[in-house]
Amino acid sequence: MGLENVRIIELPKFLDDRGNLSFFQNCDQIPFNIKRVYWIYDVPGGEQRGGHAYKDLQEVIIALSGSFDVVLQDGNEKKVFSLNRSYYGLYVPQRVWRHMENFSTNSLAFIATDSLFDADQYIREFDLFKKLANEQ
Repeated sequence: MGLENVRIIELPKFLDDRGNLSFFQNCDQIPFNIKRVYWIYDVPGGEQRGGHAYKDLQEVIIALSGSFDVVLQDGNEKKVFSLNRSYYGLYVPQRVWRHMENFSTNSLAFIATDSLFDADQYIREFDLFKKLANEQ
């Protein structure tokens, strides 16, 4: 997989004077069944999160509050996606290196994945990632 499969998914949006509502449910809006969700918050100024790729895991990243940048690389190309709307999800397929940076104050990153946590899924060394990416 490469950056050509990365895409922004526009989630349903119901506007209401009392407050807006957006949602996703499994394969109706995102391209996989959800097995795990987690969120990242209280990131100190200037810090990054991520800095790895997954062997087989797919994910959707949403800025539920605030904003941050998701920097993606496939071993040859690099793309930056700025997330700042809770009705947009960034689909990231397996074997894409990613990190998140430029977190605004009180930002909340929500991530839904198609796999349970497994430390063996992680590729944490960028040089190894590039080597594996170029072998495909």
